[in-house]
Amino acid sequence: MVGPPRGARAPLKNQRPNTSHSAIQRALATLQQFLHVEAISGVVLLFAAAVALIWANSPASHSYHDLWNLLLPLRLSEFAFVRSVHFWINDALMTVFFLVVGMEIRREIHEGALSRFDQALLPVLAACGGVIVPALVYLSFNNTAGRGHGWAVPTATDIAFAVGVLALLGRSIPSNVRVFLLALAIIDDIIAVLIIALFYSDGLQPSGFIVAAAGIITALGLQRLGFRTALIYVVPALIVWAGFLVAGVHPTLAGVVLGLITPARTAGAETEPPVVRVEAALHPWVAYAIMPLFAFANAGVDLRSIEFDGGTQFVALGIGLALCAGKPVGVIGATWIAVRLGGCRLAEGVTWPGICLIGLLAGIGFTMSIFIAMLAFTDEKLLDAAKFGVLLGSLISVTLGLGWGAEYAQRQRNVRS
Repeated sequence: MVGPPRGARAPLKNQRPNTSHSAIQRALATLQQFLHVEAISGVVLLFAAAVALIWANSPASHSYHDLWNLLLPLRLSEFAFVRSVHFWINDALMTVFFLVVGMEIRREIHEGALSRFDQALLPVLAACGGVIVPALVYLSFNNTAGRGHGWAVPTATDIAFAVGVLALLGRSIPSNVRVFLLALAIIDDIIAVLIIALFYSDGLQPSGFIVAAAGIITALGLQRLGFRTALIYVVPALIVWAGFLVAGVHPTLAGVVLGLITPARTAGAETEPPVVRVEAALHPWVAYAIMPLFAFANAGVDLRSIEFDGGTQFVALGIGLALCAGKPVGVIGATWIAVRLGGCRLAEGVTWPGICLIGLLAGIGFTMSIFIAMLAFTDEKLLDAAKFGVLLGSLISVTLGLGWGAEYAQRQRNVRS
């Protein structure tokens, strides 16, 4: 009987390849890349919003609004689909943003922070608190029919801005605090998507859902047949998008649906699953082009024309206060209750000062908040007031987050030294 070579370790009985370790390593590498892109994106977003505000409040402000109202036709033979530049940015390009959101959710559920119930429960409860309390704060100022429609505006967290501010605080912030914030923001996105689908979709047309279902079935069929090239899914994606548009559901939600059905496992000779590969390819485009373009097209509020009367002042006040105060109270309060009742515990390295930092940064709404505001308000005065409230509340949240975060980071450095 031939034994193992001298000096070699005998294999352990029933030893299996350490697939879980490789999955963890892949998940961590993906997370680090994601956080890096989001951190830089936050700076680009801030620059785009600042340029939009300066332009919209300059003597050439009319050209800012005229630019987004230009009509751009999409022509296929005799068919012409004519929409404004604003539409192509907010309803078409932002679909790619929501596609990445859907893929983030899919990846996190498969092997990330949402893959285990015990890991996901605490950020889920924190996110729910961060949605309920801001909505109540807003409605306490705006309980009338027209203004009350904007209750969901301050419920969302801007991942790019929040992660960007966290990056400015340096590496003294524990990694688990970053993971908690990312999980919270992703769950916020899930809730925001559900809110848009349930509360901001009017006059639904069943025929549109039939078209969208055909596109989804086609995409699933191509997956089943083993097609892994992303370009082949463009046609089914367009069918789903058109179906949602006809149905009366905001067409950008097509991106979420397509992201959620993207395969999360490797097949054949693949080294990475499609959900990781496609997200990695699209994420920089979304972070450095689509989101800044959205901010540039929508953050330009002419502050000189805002009239704080007829209830618009309460819209701005309600949103601003809900973001900078309601969000932290909701996130921190829900986390404290969950831990206090004994159903959850804080992860290693996450302390209550860290939870306070997460709560403050969760008040940075911006991208998703402005997006929901545009769905909630058709009245230009209310919309401008809502955007002003989002900008003000997010700015206060950034300031408070940086202030508290600097103190928290210093404490962390003192502990380590």
